[in-house]
Amino acid sequence: MKIWRRVLVGVLILVLASITAFVVWGLTPAPAMPAALPALAGGDNVEVTVARWIVFEPRESALDTGLILYPGGRVDPRAYAPAARAIAEHGYRVVIVPMPLSLAVFGANRAADVIHAFPQTTIWAIGGHSLGGAMSALFADENRQAVHGLVLWAAYPAESNDLSHADLRVLSVYGTRDGLATQTKIDASRAMLPPDTEWVAIEGGNHAQFGWYGEQSGDLPASVSREVQQAQIVEATLRLLEAIQRHGS
Repeated sequence: MKIWRRVLVGVLILVLASITAFVVWGLTPAPAMPAALPALAGGDNVEVTVARWIVFEPRESALDTGLILYPGGRVDPRAYAPAARAIAEHGYRVVIVPMPLSLAVFGANRAADVIHAFPQTTIWAIGGHSLGGAMSALFADENRQAVHGLVLWAAYPAESNDLSHADLRVLSVYGTRDGLATQTKIDASRAMLPPDTEWVAIEGGNHAQFGWYGEQSGDLPASVSREVQQAQIVEATLRLLEAIQRHGS
């Protein structure tokens, strides 16, 4: 009995150590680069609120369309502030949703709370980067009446989330130098998305430059600047938001 007690205690210690290590790992995401942080400051055109969510609110000419953004796995949500702010400057409310342990897989349904909190926004797109994009596709699949658009940044839906027949406008933006969401993986996702999905390839773009958090293990070096890649991401995302705004208004 003493031997078994020792074995049980050893197993429990190992399990607790593993859980602790996982929590610490999840609570130490890739930090936002200093260059991203000025986008969190309020300005003449956009009001920024950092609380439960990071909300970018147009001060004037706010449209009734909004975008919910899920961060990439283990990435500081502030790393997406520059793109979010640039989109909000065109009149769209943008809400970045922080995730438990910085992993959207643990908070895929958090968009429901955002939609409930902003009833004045009647047309929503949801999207995200990498794991955040996959989880936004999960939300769109399970809440087809709640969202009108899906924005995938270097991301693709899981095989269980077949959206090929969904009444949903979809945008998939990917980099040709992405070492994680590779061209092969992006091409494999085409069958799971609607036939009229817009596919935007950023020549020379990689995975990490979809945000502002530095380099990422397994990625390839980009051959375009982060600023150039971000501009193309924002431009493509605005096209989708403009389309669902026209269709829904």
